[in-house]
Amino acid sequence: MDNIEIKEVKSKADLNSFISFPDRLYKGNKFRVPQLHSFEKSSLVRRKNPAFDFCDARYWLAFQEGKIVGRIAGIINHKSNKIWNEKYVRFGWIDFIDDFNVSEALIKTVEDWAKQLEMTAVHGPLGFTDMDLEGMLVEGFNEIGTQATIYNYPYYPVHMEKLGYRKDVDWIQKEVKVPEEVPERVKRISDLVLKKYDLRILDAKKPKQLLPYAKKMFYTLNDAFQHLYGYVPLNDKQIEKYTKDYFSMIDTRFVCFVLDNDDDVVAFGISVPSLSKALQKAKGKLFLFGFIHILKALKKNDTVDMLLLGVKQDYRKKGVTAVFFNSLMQAYIDMGIKTAVTSHILEENKDSHQLFDAYEMRQHLRRRIYIRKLV
Repeated sequence: MDNIEIKEVKSKADLNSFISFPDRLYKGNKFRVPQLHSFEKSSLVRRKNPAFDFCDARYWLAFQEGKIVGRIAGIINHKSNKIWNEKYVRFGWIDFIDDFNVSEALIKTVEDWAKQLEMTAVHGPLGFTDMDLEGMLVEGFNEIGTQATIYNYPYYPVHMEKLGYRKDVDWIQKEVKVPEEVPERVKRISDLVLKKYDLRILDAKKPKQLLPYAKKMFYTLNDAFQHLYGYVPLNDKQIEKYTKDYFSMIDTRFVCFVLDNDDDVVAFGISVPSLSKALQKAKGKLFLFGFIHILKALKKNDTVDMLLLGVKQDYRKKGVTAVFFNSLMQAYIDMGIKTAVTSHILEENKDSHQLFDAYEMRQHLRRRIYIRKLV
C-alpha cells in the first residue's frame, strides 16, 4: 500500500471526482447502468439527504501516482444500529481498479474509522437507507443491470474475500417473461380477495392522483419490510424527499395501490419502464441530452423494472399479492411489455420468490452483502 494515497473528500470538487470516478472506470462497459450525478449528490450531500439526521458519513478517494484509482464511503446508521442491536459501520460507493493494494487501502480506511468509534463489524455495500443502492454483484456480470442496482466487475468479490469478508446475505433478481394472458388462477384469486376483504384498486390516471396516497404507501412499505435484513423505517422527512424525487415521473399504468374501506394502502406494486439503456446513453448527466433518452424510454419500451412490491403484515398470506399482479401484468400486456425485471429479493425471502411461480422466469442476477467482524 506504499504507493497508494488515501484522501478524504472535503470539497465540492472532491465530491464531483468521487461521483464521476466510476464513469471512467467502466467506460465502454455494456452492462453497467450509471446513476445520474444529480441523484448521487442528493444522497451524498448532508443538506440534501434527511438520513443525515441519524447517520454519519465520510468519503475517501484513493490515488496512485496522482491518479484516482478508487473510492469508498463509510456510513454509520445510528438508527439501524439501535433497531438491530448492532455496532456496525457500513461501506458503500465502493469502486476500485483491479489492484489489491487499492482495495485493501480503501477497506482498511473504513475499518480504522470503525475501530476508532469502537464498532464491532463492517458490512456492505450499503447506503444510508434501503432506498440507496446496495449489494455487490457476484453473479450476472454479463447481464445489463437496472437503475436501482449496483454493477461491478467480477474481480470485486475476489478482492473482498481476500480481505477476509464473508457472505452475510444475498439478494436475487429475476427476469420474468410477460405472458400473453394473465393466468386464470391469478385473476380468480384477485377477484375473490377484493370481495372477501372489501378492497379496491385506486383508479389513478395521473401522477398527482397518487400523491394523496404516497405517504400511506411508504407507511405500508415500512410495515411490510420491517423484518427484512437491516431495514430501517423511513421517517416523514425521507418520505417527503422520495415522493418529490420519484412520484412526478411515475406512469400510473404501471402502478397498483390496493385500498381498504378506510382508504389506506394495504398493498402496492410499483414498476417503471426500464431506463437502463437510456441511462447508459445519458452517461450520468440529465442535461443537455440525457433527459431526451430518458423521456424516450418512458414512452416506448418493452421492459419494465418492478421497483417495489409490498403488503401490510395484517394482509400477508391472504392472496392480496394476486390483486396487484393481476393489475400490473394486464397493464404490461396492454402496453406491449415483454419482460419484467424484479427488484432484488432476499435469497431467504421464500414468500416473495413464490410470487413469481406462475410465470416463466430465470434468475439472472445475485448481489451480496459482505461482513467482517472486527472483534
